[in-house]
Amino acid sequence: MKGKLAQLDTALYFAVFTPSPRHWWRMVALGLSKSGNGGLYVLLAIGCAVFLEQLGQTFAITAVLAFALERPIYFYLKKRIARVRPCDCFSQKALLTPGDKFSLPSGHSAGAWLYATCLAEHLPILSIPLLIWAAGVSLSRVVVGVHYPLDVVVGALMGVGCASFAIGLVGML
Repeated sequence: MKGKLAQLDTALYFAVFTPSPRHWWRMVALGLSKSGNGGLYVLLAIGCAVFLEQLGQTFAITAVLAFALERPIYFYLKKRIARVRPCDCFSQKALLTPGDKFSLPSGHSAGAWLYATCLAEHLPILSIPLLIWAAGVSLSRVVVGVHYPLDVVVGALMGVGCASFAIGLVGML
């Protein structure tokens, strides 16, 4: 990424990222970031499938299909774009160690928005808390120093797009 967009993205990164780990909101961000690691998704899908009967099973099928669409796109873009993480470009140390060396798109953002979109489709009463959580996971990735803002926006769009596609497919069945 070159030019004004990259400059804006970097400026926004430094506006959000704070190197001091003592800020309480960085600790909250770390917790939000970890909630998007993926294990929660599996447990919640299994719980929904078992306890919410048909509704939960439909949700679980939708989420599995959405992730089956999203993951190959994510891995392709991650390797193809190969954008180095901000914590590896600047002398600022991230609050956590990322699982890989590239930042675009954000897998945590994609997963959180995908999951929130699928679950909100099936349990609309939870829409607002789910969307707040997904936004928090996305923002947290910038706050802890492992993503630029554009990384999380692209991840969020990818997650919502794959979830919406999967919801449409399952709805046709």
